[in-house]
Amino acid sequence: MNILTVCMSVLSFMATMTHCAPVFGVTALVDQEKFQDLVQKSHSLIQKILLSISDVHSSSVHIKTLKLNSPENRNMEIMASDIGIPKAPVLRVVSENCSLETSVKHMSEGLQLHRELLNAVMPHLNNNMKMAELSNDIGDLDLQIHKMLELIKNTTVPTPMPQPVVLRLSEEYKIQVAAHLTLVQLSDFGQVVVDCLHSMEHNEEEEIDS
Repeated sequence: MNILTVCMSVLSFMATMTHCAPVFGVTALVDQEKFQDLVQKSHSLIQKILLSISDVHSSSVHIKTLKLNSPENRNMEIMASDIGIPKAPVLRVVSENCSLETSVKHMSEGLQLHRELLNAVMPHLNNNMKMAELSNDIGDLDLQIHKMLELIKNTTVPTPMPQPVVLRLSEEYKIQVAAHLTLVQLSDFGQVVVDCLHSMEHNEEEEIDS
């Protein structure tokens, strides 16, 4: 067997191993029906949450200059810091640089943070029914995400106690801004959650094409 034949054999073997290896560290979990069921339930819940944010904002925020999709929201970081609104954890889709477990864990942490923020603002609002429903939906979504994490770790994972959020709401304007910025940040975070869940879906069409 000459050196060219040996090299071709090695390359063929490496190509076979690469094709069989889990893409981006996503293990056989994505092929499991139970895991995919949780992904689909989570996807439905995050869509429900995103669709409800506009109504919650309309019922909670009455200052006309505070608009949900305004470009001015990017310039309110100092106000958010002054009130005590923490930034959401950095959330990335599953890739070579972000494992399945890390993505799921950060989703859960972000959901817990936004639920704590909503629960901190709610007592200061007169009309908070829709915000309470939104908080409950976030809790339901986090439950599904937690189940995903248990499947990944293949063990029972204790439900973490979220860090309490203390907001400095000394006046009505700050209450309104806190509600506004919490919903803006939740909307942005939720859009990335959608992308992350898409990256965890088992794509049968891609599998057939490959």
